[in-house]
Amino acid sequence: MTFPQTNRNHIWKERLSQAQQRVSENRGLVVEGRLTRMVGLTLEAVGCRAAIGGQCDVVNATGEKIEAEVVGFSGESLYLMPTGDIRGLEQDARVIPTGKVCEAPVGDHLLGRVIDGAGRPLDGKGPIHMIDRRPLTGKSYNPMKRAPIRRPLDVGVRAINALLSVGRGQRLGLFAGSGVGKSVLLGMMTRYTNADVTVVGLIGERGREVKEFVENILGEEGLSKAVVVAVPADNPPLRRMHGAMLATSIAEHFREQGKQVLLLMDSLTRFAQSQREIALAIHEPPATKGYPPSVFAKLPQLVERAGNGEKGGGSITAFYTVLTEGDDQNDPIADAARAILDGHIVLSRQLAEMGHYPAIDIEASISRAMNDITDDEHQESARAFKHLYSTYMQNRDLISVGAYERGSDERIDTSIEAMPALEGFLRQDMNTPQSLELSITDLLELFPPATAGQG
Repeated sequence: MTFPQTNRNHIWKERLSQAQQRVSENRGLVVEGRLTRMVGLTLEAVGCRAAIGGQCDVVNATGEKIEAEVVGFSGESLYLMPTGDIRGLEQDARVIPTGKVCEAPVGDHLLGRVIDGAGRPLDGKGPIHMIDRRPLTGKSYNPMKRAPIRRPLDVGVRAINALLSVGRGQRLGLFAGSGVGKSVLLGMMTRYTNADVTVVGLIGERGREVKEFVENILGEEGLSKAVVVAVPADNPPLRRMHGAMLATSIAEHFREQGKQVLLLMDSLTRFAQSQREIALAIHEPPATKGYPPSVFAKLPQLVERAGNGEKGGGSITAFYTVLTEGDDQNDPIADAARAILDGHIVLSRQLAEMGHYPAIDIEASISRAMNDITDDEHQESARAFKHLYSTYMQNRDLISVGAYERGSDERIDTSIEAMPALEGFLRQDMNTPQSLELSITDLLELFPPATAGQG
């Protein structure tokens, strides 16, 4: 039997209407799915729907719920990444969308505490009572409402205060290889920086370093006004990423209270590597030396959350450590970080091997906000210092082997005579802070502004 064209159109419209009604009725209901495949740490589920960033509970063989987050989808399949231990999972395990997204627990009760990437205490000091929660991913900030960087920040390190002056709300990178004093310098800034609150994110580092940093480097005095978010390398990549975002969310909370916050993130490289693990697991193609494009999109999303708030409000001054593998300053992450940060401080392995601490390479380091927060005399003296120091370092090999003959170049002669004083200025004991005012005074004594231009 053949229906007229008008009848067929009516039937199709009726069927479409019925399908839409069923979808509408089921919307809001929790529809369980099942686990079909697991490759590495990536879980593939079918039979349920959830948005990117949504949370799901995966029920293992013992009935225990394992938290997972939606990181991608393809056709009818959801790609999930667990945030905890996945032992006990089996094929066809139940997947239950919770309808929630990850949030950051924040509040004043976090001060003096050490927590993990989910906000749970690690220090054995009992539960943390918090009433405030905020989105883990933060919210975009209107750049026209941000206050400009106009006030200097005292970090207690003479070389940085005088030659690489830091402003409140500035974001800087601390570029270093392994074993050159990165953690010690972070500890100095944590203890000596003139900030209301310090938030430390230990992301993807060795587990033993957490206790050492808290007890030996940070100390009781530093911990009293600090919050430490520790997510060691043995955590899943998604948890490590959450740790970096949680530390930033906590800093944002205190900034909104009008406080001056110091955020120390160790390290930005581990954050990028975690995103690379996730992206490659869901088949995102690698682009630059094995890093998928999403890695370079995530970096500015994290870094841009730091900085000044509205005029008259609080600020987040952030230091992000960047690991340069093989001391390669052109590593993709190092190169990307330099482009989005407001300056960089490079630690030199050569200086560290000579016992020169902090091992800051003044030639390779720069603070892009220095001219906005210092006066002309300070800038003139800093330029004279760097010029003389650079002159000596460029001719160091000739001088050390005796190939340079005194009197051949007046600038080199001057740098040789001044080098002991320059090195003494750059060296500093980790237990001896130096204020911003005294650092500038010492610099002006070495290079008085009237004569600095002649250096």
